Amino acid sequence: MNRLTQLAMKRRQNVLATLALSILVAIGPGRAARADVRMAVGAPITGPDATFGAQLKMGAEQAVADINAAGGILGQKVSIETGDDAADPKQGVSVANKFVGDQVAFVIGHFNSGVTMPASDVYAENGILEITPGSTNPKITDRGIETLFRTCGRDDQQAAVAAKFLAGLGPKKIAILHDKTTYGKGLADETKKSLNALGVTEVLYEGVNKGEKDYSAIVSKLKESGADIVYWGGVHTEGGLLLRQMRDQGVNAVMMSGDGIASDEFAAIAGPGVEGTFMTFPPDPRDRPEAVRVVEEFKAKNFNPETYTLYSYAAVEVLKQAAEAAKSLDPLEVAKTIHSGMTFKTVIGDIKFDKKGDVTRADYVVFVWKKGPDGRISYYQLKQ
Repeated sequence: MNRLTQLAMKRRQNVLATLALSILVAIGPGRAARADVRMAVGAPITGPDATFGAQLKMGAEQAVADINAAGGILGQKVSIETGDDAADPKQGVSVANKFVGDQVAFVIGHFNSGVTMPASDVYAENGILEITPGSTNPKITDRGIETLFRTCGRDDQQAAVAAKFLAGLGPKKIAILHDKTTYGKGLADETKKSLNALGVTEVLYEGVNKGEKDYSAIVSKLKESGADIVYWGGVHTEGGLLLRQMRDQGVNAVMMSGDGIASDEFAAIAGPGVEGTFMTFPPDPRDRPEAVRVVEEFKAKNFNPETYTLYSYAAVEVLKQAAEAAKSLDPLEVAKTIHSGMTFKTVIGDIKFDKKGDVTRADYVVFVWKKGPDGRISYYQLKQ
């Protein structure tokens, strides 16, 4: 008996009693029996990464609302709940266990790779299908969990793009800094590996503590190293503060980072010195023709669907299409269909998944932070 079969048996045993109760509760006078499809979002709703948590939550909820308005999945309405992991691995495990107790079948999340890693073990053990829109550490899918997928790319992919870009700038002294998290250190390590493979050796490699406010010590080390470029492995909160303090202390080195700074809040934190910062991220999904209608829906709610909002929306679309192709709401049957090589039509374009659960396209490009036509500093794709 293989692991997928074992998970299927366990999942079905756990669900049967609850499903029967759900159907009975759903029966009312003159109404047919109906059981909801239970979905959940696990994300940092509070804390320093709450900007990204809001993106995951809004994206998934809008997708569910649109799906329900069109009749649901296989004729059943989708219910969705949210669990706040606060970007903390232990809290992420607590959220995962709550979802298990709530008989959730499908999870969109988590955002932070360091949260997704332990939470995904809980989901895998209980036969819950998980799609993360934002966790990019390669180890997440390299573990071979059959019910785990992601609509975003991987850090080894964006690191290769960043390294090629940096090496192409000519002889430069490059410092590599990270926030010691699974995501930040992982991204920094992959970029270091790619740079070293291209014959570029960093002049400084250091980690700082997530949540730190005073970067005087590391800025002094940057001065001593003579770095022309600082590669940052981490998110926009610490990255923006680090950049602001670099500029305040006379360090003019150019910063480059990955998708973790892809929020307009980065410019708000870093200040005007953010101009000229480089970043890797896929082409802006808001500009895709497939996303026009959905982007308008978000604008009507006064919400900017930047960064991972549409990746979260797309994750729900994948679940719907896979369930309908499988003619089943069993997470394990849906997982098999996602692994089958099927093409999914989503707001981020056509995507397919490989055997690991990664999207088969790697489309990272380089962005630069600069003033736009409206005078506001944001990120714009470089013409290469």
